[in-house]
Amino acid sequence: MRFRLPVVLVAVPLAAGLAACGSSSNGPGDTQAPSSAAPGGGSSSASSLSGSINVFAAASLTETFTTLGHQFEAAHPGTKVTFNFGASSTLANQINQGAPADVFASAAPKNMDQVVQPGNAKSPVTFAVNKAEIAIPPSNPGHVTQLSDLAKSGVKVALCQEQVPCGVVAAQVFSNAHLTVKPVTREADVKSTLAKVEVGEVDAGVVYVTDVKAAGTKVKGITIPDNVNASTDYPIAALTHAKNAAVAQAFAAYVESSAGEAVLTAAGFGSPS
Repeated sequence: MRFRLPVVLVAVPLAAGLAACGSSSNGPGDTQAPSSAAPGGGSSSASSLSGSINVFAAASLTETFTTLGHQFEAAHPGTKVTFNFGASSTLANQINQGAPADVFASAAPKNMDQVVQPGNAKSPVTFAVNKAEIAIPPSNPGHVTQLSDLAKSGVKVALCQEQVPCGVVAAQVFSNAHLTVKPVTREADVKSTLAKVEVGEVDAGVVYVTDVKAAGTKVKGITIPDNVNASTDYPIAALTHAKNAAVAQAFAAYVESSAGEAVLTAAGFGSPS
């Protein structure tokens, strides 16, 4: 890695009516015996789960995982989920360097493999699929109407850094379409790339379908034809050195459950094949 992002832990508050835990750190009493998952992502013994977990998740999961964090805490009173969102490649490096994480959700199998190979995770499960889409400012100053416009001289394009999953996906799209696109900026993750579009610093950015949808009226989306588009799989795993293994495993199971799938589908993610 040639860059390093700071770890930003974003605490997700408990759902209304639940008491918030006082700290995101894991204490000696955090580890509980695993409970069996019930239909809908719940637990057959919700009261057996308690304590906090740190979930390291791809930036493109920010909105969906924040929602799932609320739902999980509501289903398991006494638990707290704290998130660190960022580029999957950066998060994988942080985990391998000993960052305090209990669960990893990556935007690409390659970055999950980086964590699995040294033994920091095992048996990851693919829970979602995402594909690329072009985001442009609502006023469309670059007059971008199709993928080929990104290769035009004078059109300012933002892309993710090449080692980041959204950068890898964009490169595959351009390769499929036989286009050479020279970005004016390469950003650390997909949300940073989208932000460049939202504030009008660029004419277009290649992000994910889910990012365009989450941005609402801040951007407009231009669909990339299926015959040249590219997608990425999202695997999740509880980490082998999780301080709160029971809650980590339960949260991963919740993401994979029908309740998790409903939230992901509503956000625009596809189901794994």
